[in-house]
Amino acid sequence: MNKGLITNLLALALLGAGYALDHSILLFAGLFAFSGAITNWLAIHMLFEKVPGLYGSGVIPARFEDFKLGIKQLMMNQFFTHQNIDRFLNQEMASATSMDLTPVIDTIDLSPSFDSLVEVIEQSAFSGMLAMVGGSEALQPLREPFIEKMQQAIVDISQQESFKQALKKQLEQPDMLEDIKQNIEDIIDQRLSELTPELVKQIIQTMIKQHLGWLVVWGGIFGGIIGVLSALISQ
Repeated sequence: MNKGLITNLLALALLGAGYALDHSILLFAGLFAFSGAITNWLAIHMLFEKVPGLYGSGVIPARFEDFKLGIKQLMMNQFFTHQNIDRFLNQEMASATSMDLTPVIDTIDLSPSFDSLVEVIEQSAFSGMLAMVGGSEALQPLREPFIEKMQQAIVDISQQESFKQALKKQLEQPDMLEDIKQNIEDIIDQRLSELTPELVKQIIQTMIKQHLGWLVVWGGIFGGIIGVLSALISQ
């Protein structure tokens, strides 16, 4: 429902009724209500659209780059400060569940580790014994059990408090925090570069247009009240 359009139509109807009936109170109420509603409607329209001859209209598309810069500064200066990043790391490190690295470890290919182990054995004193049982091929059935054991061992290590503290200490290094912040800033810049003036206008319109519509309604109401008072005073 377009609240602004309905308000303007009601104000015009009231204005027309006052004129037709030669009723000053209705006439003034309709006139002032329409002037208040249409003025607020025009002001809202001018936020998003350029109106020829009206300086300052279309401010949101016209100040597109400033809006992007403002969004970036808000996020970097209020959300992704060194203190907030450090607080986040402390909270994550303090939670055992948040430090579950199993999903990450599961994605790691540990086959090269097994290949390195086989190579070490082949170059060791056990190479002759290994050749007697079929060489490195004899060790291949151990590949999957080895990988599973290695993954479980890494998970167990990652759950140790000493590992968490070492990782936390490393992540809290000034250079590391600066790198994290720079990476976040680069991501924000990349996302903002994908925005267009039209998209920014649509985003802001979607967020606030419903609420701005009430400005038209209240403009009509207060204008009508002022019109009634003006008519009473003039009488």
